[in-house]
Amino acid sequence: MQQSPTSRAVLVTGASRGIGRAIALAFAARGDRVAVHFGGSRERAEAVLAELPGEGHVLVQADLADAEAVGSMVDEAAAGLGGLHVLVNNAGVFTAHPPLETDYADWQAAWQQTLAVNLLGPANATFRALPHLIAAGGGAVVNVSSRGAFRGEPNNPAYGASKAGLNAFGQSMALALAPHGISVGTVAPGFVQTEMAREVLDGPGGDAVRAQSPYGRVARPEEVASAVLWLASPEAAFSTGAIIDVNGASYLRS
Repeated sequence: MQQSPTSRAVLVTGASRGIGRAIALAFAARGDRVAVHFGGSRERAEAVLAELPGEGHVLVQADLADAEAVGSMVDEAAAGLGGLHVLVNNAGVFTAHPPLETDYADWQAAWQQTLAVNLLGPANATFRALPHLIAAGGGAVVNVSSRGAFRGEPNNPAYGASKAGLNAFGQSMALALAPHGISVGTVAPGFVQTEMAREVLDGPGGDAVRAQSPYGRVARPEEVASAVLWLASPEAAFSTGAIIDVNGASYLRS
């Protein structure tokens, strides 16, 4: 497959599986060059890299809880891709810590890790991407949030808080970066058919989760990727600051 004349350089965090993999595939399918970021599983990331159509793709690694590693990873991605036009902050963790059933040490650990990866990681990646995006003449940042930011996560309160913070961060950056031609959008999925959700969806409560949507199912990763692809497009620039729900009407807000 030949690169598109409008081929962009795209960094997708957490691209070794699930939603991140679908996002990487969607950008590559339109002729973009993709940096596939992974945290711990090089083997899965290499498998995704091998799947991508086109050429010029690269593999980058970083623990998103490590600020210095995140900065080096973003610079490495830009160097490998020959610039950077789009950053997709997709990577995240989802660790149960019910407030009435978790001891204090585990509570602290869950909050620290969740905020470090889900909120500070995207904030640091975005900060380090800015010189590259500005050098490219503008571009886009797309954050992957969650409906949990709006409806609450009683067993995973740090997750809900991290995603609400990510929403606010994205909107603040949309205001700050528009004068530089950089749009910032957010996608907020509900349950998605991924490995992360498999335990819930294949368990005794799976049917109840699917019944939350009038479609009677959960989202496919490709449906989330489509929303990300649009928010990263020049046509979506004037929708900067928007948060798009991809939850099959399982949670409605106005």
